[in-house]
Amino acid sequence: MRINGHPYRTIWVGKDGREVQVIDQTVLPHDFSTVTLNEVEAAAKAIESMLVRGAPLIGGTAAYGMALAMLADASDEGVEAAYARLMRTRPTAVNLRWGLERMRRVLLAEAPSGRADRAYAEAAAICDEDVEICSAIGRHGLTLIEEAARRNGSGRVDVLTHCNAGWLATIDRGTATAPIYAAREQGIDVHVWVDETRPRNQGASLTAYELLHEEVPHTIIADNVGGHLMQHGKVDLCIVGTDRTTRRGDVANKIGTYLKALAAHANEVPFYVALPSTTIDWRIADGVKEIPIEERGAAELTHVTGRDAQGRLHTVQITNPGSPGGNWAFDVTPARYVTGLITERGVSAASEEGLSALFPEEAKQAG
Repeated sequence: MRINGHPYRTIWVGKDGREVQVIDQTVLPHDFSTVTLNEVEAAAKAIESMLVRGAPLIGGTAAYGMALAMLADASDEGVEAAYARLMRTRPTAVNLRWGLERMRRVLLAEAPSGRADRAYAEAAAICDEDVEICSAIGRHGLTLIEEAARRNGSGRVDVLTHCNAGWLATIDRGTATAPIYAAREQGIDVHVWVDETRPRNQGASLTAYELLHEEVPHTIIADNVGGHLMQHGKVDLCIVGTDRTTRRGDVANKIGTYLKALAAHANEVPFYVALPSTTIDWRIADGVKEIPIEERGAAELTHVTGRDAQGRLHTVQITNPGSPGGNWAFDVTPARYVTGLITERGVSAASEEGLSALFPEEAKQAG
């Protein structure tokens, strides 16, 4: 993605070949700055504090966290300690577990003397693969936007998103945004309704930020406007991301996704979920019962940060002092409300049969 004309990924290795650089997403859209990670604890805290966020980027950051850990302790005990520390950072996004299990398996098969170099190479491979996966998601999702353009006859396609499943949630291109960027590159007139996505406002702060820099027409809306727009025929399709999808097609995503899916179902608006196969959890079937839902601190709900007229950043409380806040970070959309899943191998039904047809090797291994 381009920021002021300069292309960036969301994570990269510094010139010394060891330090890891990431974009500080907690200060966007007000400031663009980068942070250096030079030890495993820094990587863990970057994930926990949402300095980096989004399932694929969490997986990539965790992989590089394992690499940083090998610089300090490349023993078997060092591998296991780094794995355990990073596994504690975020409970919902399955890419975290997937990336860490891959890194642990590769590192334990390597002699300790070669583990640091091997870890950096494997982390880089994980990130490069994510870029290719997101590009493929974009190509498959493009066909849905092309169909919408033909269906509505106006040439313009209005897409509704929720949270940020874009470049900033992945290594590049994004999942839900990849078809949008592909459509723009094909000259399709696409406009994006961007949910603000309370309480952390990832839509307003992050999705709108990257769409602006990519020159994609968009409008920020309050979370509760989506149903109204669908009622009045102003949404051609919804495309959202996911942090974990069960083998039966239930989808865990940012809180509020379920309500958008219900509104889309009621108004016969196609509701698609864009996901890399790394976010499919083949071990579980019932998302409502089995996916752990992260509960975060109430301050995310009770306080907001913004600029004043002089350009200074302030954090202010917007709620009644003393009133408690409940901050569930994700919800689960049952598969019956999902029109289809956009993966790197194509679009499938949100079902065990649909996913198994695209990923037979994973389904077989899961048993």
